[in-house]
Amino acid sequence: MPAKRQGFREQTIVEDATPNGRGLSADSVTSGTAHSTLSTGWEPHALLQKFSAVLFDCDGVLVDSELITNSVLRGILQENGWDISMEDSIKIFIGKALKDQWEPIYQHTGVRIDDTWIAGFRARRDEALRTQLHAVEGSTQAVAEVASAYGSKIACVTGADRAKVEMQLALTGLDKYFGDRVFSGLEFPRSKPAPDVYLAAAEALGIDPRGALVIEDTVTGVTAGVGAGATVYGYSSGGPTSTDPGALLQAGASTIFTHMDQLADLAIEAK
Repeated sequence: MPAKRQGFREQTIVEDATPNGRGLSADSVTSGTAHSTLSTGWEPHALLQKFSAVLFDCDGVLVDSELITNSVLRGILQENGWDISMEDSIKIFIGKALKDQWEPIYQHTGVRIDDTWIAGFRARRDEALRTQLHAVEGSTQAVAEVASAYGSKIACVTGADRAKVEMQLALTGLDKYFGDRVFSGLEFPRSKPAPDVYLAAAEALGIDPRGALVIEDTVTGVTAGVGAGATVYGYSSGGPTSTDPGALLQAGASTIFTHMDQLADLAIEAK
């Protein structure tokens, strides 16, 4: 990782400003003008000078699944009497475990979701994903380059169910980069925003979590990564399901990037 001022974490927003369209290097972020830099106080792992591993969230980072999944969920909720808008559905559900959002569903539909209800939703969701899913633009090349630099020290760390994530990685061809290094927060007592799944991934990779670079696109995910002690880069594409960069920074992301073409340079420059 490029040298930092000891004891401080710098927050940056990286814009797609370089002639080759691949984003700014970490050094350019420090000295250039196409970003904002905020000093946010003491950083316990400021002395670590490089990343030991890169941990990717899945939905919204690797695969463009959020709008598909949310559309299916919204349709089911409307069938049960909740005329929820797409905007509200995105705000309430994206980045969060469905089982943890039982209360608004019950309030608006009178339905208490259980394992059977969730299984029915997942079946309809997976059917839609199989025909509509594609990788986030630029993510395949970014993962390939990061994997080339980090070897087996990359993982997919998600708050979604394992079956869905493994299906999505297979459908997009990303599974070959991750192998069995897939970790689901639903397999732990606490999923994101708790740090448990990131701590487990770091342990499995044999690294100190403070040396990990986490790639996330939601406040829930950023909170989990920061809670694990990792450095978090927030991805905010500006699309309909993307989180506002300011919210990601407020949650603790140290850098915001807006296109996957930028990620490989940022991650590899720091290695």
